[in-house]
Amino acid sequence: MSQTLSPHRTWWAFAALTIAAVILLGLMVSLAVSIGEITIPLATTAKAVSNRLFGTAFELSRIHQGIVWDYRLSRALVAASAGASLALCGAILQALLRNPLAEPYVLGISAGASTGAVCVMISGLGYGILGLSSGAFIGAVAAFLLVGMLAAGAGGTSERIILCGVAGSQLFNALTSYIVTTSANAEQARGVLFWLLGSLSGVRWPDVYLSVPVAVIGFILCLAHVRALDAFAFGTDAAAALGVPVRRVQFTLLAVTAAMTASVVSMVGSIGFVGLVIPHAARFLVGPAHGRLLPATALGGALFMVGADIISRIIIPQQILPIGVVTALFGAPAFAIILYRVRRSA
Repeated sequence: MSQTLSPHRTWWAFAALTIAAVILLGLMVSLAVSIGEITIPLATTAKAVSNRLFGTAFELSRIHQGIVWDYRLSRALVAASAGASLALCGAILQALLRNPLAEPYVLGISAGASTGAVCVMISGLGYGILGLSSGAFIGAVAAFLLVGMLAAGAGGTSERIILCGVAGSQLFNALTSYIVTTSANAEQARGVLFWLLGSLSGVRWPDVYLSVPVAVIGFILCLAHVRALDAFAFGTDAAAALGVPVRRVQFTLLAVTAAMTASVVSMVGSIGFVGLVIPHAARFLVGPAHGRLLPATALGGALFMVGADIISRIIIPQQILPIGVVTALFGAPAFAIILYRVRRSA
């Protein structure tokens, strides 16, 4: 006779898994700080962080101190917060649209944010008024509105929303290419194209002060709507019957998704597949209930991005790959598997 775990035991198992993931994330961040062209021992990393945070006086090379604090630690923290944000966006969009293929990259939100950011960077649109993050946010909102209008005209089913997202993504990618081709010099074009593939090379502590609060606030806002997200699994009509203010919840969560996507794109460029793969992996581990799914997704996204950053720096000696290339190498096969499973279950 089969036995099922009690809710109490299930929550204990989830708590243990969460603690293990947090510890693993700390180890991954430590490895990300230690690994690079100049390998720095973990003990030296700990001393460098202690000197800056707690005012200790460990004797260290000024080069090691600068590499750890000014370059690698900020890079690892931005990678973790960006991964958590993108993964959360994917989980939210999949719940709202009831489509396992929904994510910011597939729906064109990342492409729109890239276009908005490039407009500010190269063409000078909004110079002195709009910052990079503001331009990316406007582009993300414009992309989502365009996809929404196309989907409404096409019938509004989840499959057609995905197709409209692909079309919108291609449109905004074309606009970005046009701006780069017509307005950028050779040096700007190289820098923008590398950035668009996903790059953590230029992030510093000011980016940490933006990315971490955006990820934390977005996570809290998403957690505040877990019951509504669970209700959306049965459709918008069922959610409304259960007392969920459907339009308000949709507007709030889509705005949160656009803001998180825009902040990530403005700092590290357009990175795909994180929001697609990680929610499915988290759903496999902890189940579909969003009270557990969202924390697992955020931690999984952070772990995935930090790991991808490490791989991007060591896979080719003395060369750093764009992090978007690494995520695509893992994400594209996973996308194919998910698409195959969707077709099998249809």
